[in-house]
Amino acid sequence: MTDGGWSEAGEVDLPRFQVGAPPQHLITTLLGDYWFRRAEQLPSAALVRLAEEFRVSAVAARAALSRLARRDLLESSKSGRRTYYRLTDRASAVLSEGRHRIMSFGLEQGVWDGTWVVAAFSVSEEQRDLRHALRTKLRWLGFAPLYDGLWVSPTAGAEGAAETLAELEVATATIFRAQALDIPGMRAPQLAWDFDQLRRNYDEFLARYSPLLTRVRNGAVGASEALVARTGIMDTWRTFPNFDPDLPAELLPDDWPRAAARDVFVEIYDTLGPLAEIRVKQIVAEFEPDLAELVAHHRTSSILAAS
Repeated sequence: MTDGGWSEAGEVDLPRFQVGAPPQHLITTLLGDYWFRRAEQLPSAALVRLAEEFRVSAVAARAALSRLARRDLLESSKSGRRTYYRLTDRASAVLSEGRHRIMSFGLEQGVWDGTWVVAAFSVSEEQRDLRHALRTKLRWLGFAPLYDGLWVSPTAGAEGAAETLAELEVATATIFRAQALDIPGMRAPQLAWDFDQLRRNYDEFLARYSPLLTRVRNGAVGASEALVARTGIMDTWRTFPNFDPDLPAELLPDDWPRAAARDVFVEIYDTLGPLAEIRVKQIVAEFEPDLAELVAHHRTSSILAAS
C-alpha cells in the first residue's frame, strides 16, 4: 500500500490513500467493501451517488470513474445511455492481498526467533524517483531504515525484498538474515522505528474512535453514518502497517496500545457492516433494484478466512 494504499502488494497501481478519501481511492474502497469479486457491473450513477455520501461532487466522482477506467482498474460497458463499472480482475487480486494484510495486522503472533532480514543497497541521489519507489515498497513489506542504505525487518520475507530490488533493477544491493549483537554503544535494529511517534498514533486513534464505539454499542448510529464511519476507520487503520510492521512483542515497550486499537477497529468495522450494507443497497436500488440485492459487506474474519 503506498501511503496506506494497496498498490505495493502487486503490479497494479491502485490509488494512494490520503486523509479525506480522494474520489478514486474512495470508489475502489467502496467496491472492495460491498461489491468485491462480483462479475456484474454497477451503474455509474449509483457509484456517483455513493460518492456523494462522502461529500464528493458528482463532477469529481465521474472524473474519478473515467480515470480509474483509463488506468485499467475499472472495467466498463454501456447499455443505452448508461455506463456500468466493476473492478478489473487484476485490481481485485491486489485489493484481496492488501485487505488480508490490513485485517491481519495486530493479531497475536508466535514467539519471534530473533532473526532480522537486512536489505543493503546503494542508489544515487540523482535517482530520486527510484529511491522513493524503493523506500515505499520496502516500508510496505515491513522494513524501516536503520541507516540510509541499510533497512531492517524482524518479520518481512527475504524473498519479497529480493523481488522488489530486482523489479526496480537496483544493481548494487544484497539481502541477508542476521542476529543482532547486544553491544554497548551500537544502535539496536529496533531503533529504526520511532516508538514514541507510533504510540502517539495509536493513542490518537483510540481517542478519535472510542467515542464512536460507545455510540455503536448503544445503537446510536444510522445507516448513512455507518457507511461513512466504516469507510473512515478502514482508511485510518490501513495506514498503520506502513509505520508499524507488526513488530514482535519482544521488541515492543510495555503497555503497547496496538492490540487495544485493533479491538476498536474490528468491533466498529464489523458491527457497522450490516448497517452500511443497507445504505449501499438503498442507493443502488435507486438505479438498479435487482443489483441492490447482490450488495454484501464483509467481516474481518471472513476476509482472513478467504485469503
